[in-house]
Amino acid sequence: MAMTVQVDIVSIESSIFSGLAEFVVAPAELGEVGIYPGHAPMIARLRAGIVRLRLPDRSDEEVIYVSSGMLEVQPRRVTILSDLAIAEEEMSEGRLRDEKRKIDETMKNRVTAQEYAKIEADLAAAFRDLNGIMQLKHRRKGL
Repeated sequence: MAMTVQVDIVSIESSIFSGLAEFVVAPAELGEVGIYPGHAPMIARLRAGIVRLRLPDRSDEEVIYVSSGMLEVQPRRVTILSDLAIAEEEMSEGRLRDEKRKIDETMKNRVTAQEYAKIEADLAAAFRDLNGIMQLKHRRKGL
């Protein structure tokens, strides 16, 4: 049996993945990071992108989209905290479009410049996430 590491991927809303993996690839700000069991401890900021997990006894990889966040690596545990994390089987444009609609509705009711700037930033992040999901879908269709 291959060596494994415990992986936990958590978003603001819920736990997206918790289980054992043979390796993890995560989109760190300075480039992709490959993590195997026994990896040296580290903490890194993540950029929006795809986390890939090779699970024991499976030939395909588990794919999870994260919209930035933090990565903590310990020799026996990898933890990813992200504002938004979506497993591949749950990815849909509709979910992000709903988020955009909520933000748009909220913007109509905001009056201060500070609140408006915050909502604009949230909207830009939602579009970035939608773009990431679209890229993943196109990449997966090409395989």
